[in-house]
Amino acid sequence: MSEKAELSRQQQKSRETKEKIFQAAKRILQKKGYEELSIKNICEEAGVSNGSFYHHFKTKDDLLSYYIEDQPSINPDLLETPKDVEAAKQGIIQVYMNYVKYCRELGVEFMSGYYDTKNQALNAAVRTERPYPIVTVQTYIEKAVRAGVLRLNVKIEEFTTDIRMIVIGNVFEWCVRSGQVDFEGNMSRSLGKYLDSTLCPAETEEK
Repeated sequence: MSEKAELSRQQQKSRETKEKIFQAAKRILQKKGYEELSIKNICEEAGVSNGSFYHHFKTKDDLLSYYIEDQPSINPDLLETPKDVEAAKQGIIQVYMNYVKYCRELGVEFMSGYYDTKNQALNAAVRTERPYPIVTVQTYIEKAVRAGVLRLNVKIEEFTTDIRMIVIGNVFEWCVRSGQVDFEGNMSRSLGKYLDSTLCPAETEEK
């Protein structure tokens, strides 16, 4: 067997183990909640050793974050520059419509378990990597500003923080209402109103 084939087999086995660990965590969250989501319980449910768990993940919150952020993504540098403010607004909303779809795929039970105040993966002050959607949005807006398409009337750090909180609020509402809300409509409407108030045409003076 070639070295490349062996590596590919190892990678496949690693992915399968990660998936097994995740499915075990998902079952625990669905049946018992975040309080019972210990590494010991995850390993027992998955039928893997503690060493195997730590080979793939640092903590249980790292495990949950991996799957929240492992959603289909694109390189933000490849995003096309929007042609105007409205196009930029729709581009950002679409990023979060994709996130809504991913949340639905994971399910209310999983997301309810994830959105626990004890989950430090949600704490922007301590996490080492920012989640994919907000990185994409920041890159997208900075590109549009440099291209002279629009301007922000708040600092970019405030902008991304506000969006993150709007998104968390919508996901929390969806979870606390057991999915019985217009998730897509609420996300689109609240983001749209915020973007209307913060994105402006680059040239506002009369010519």
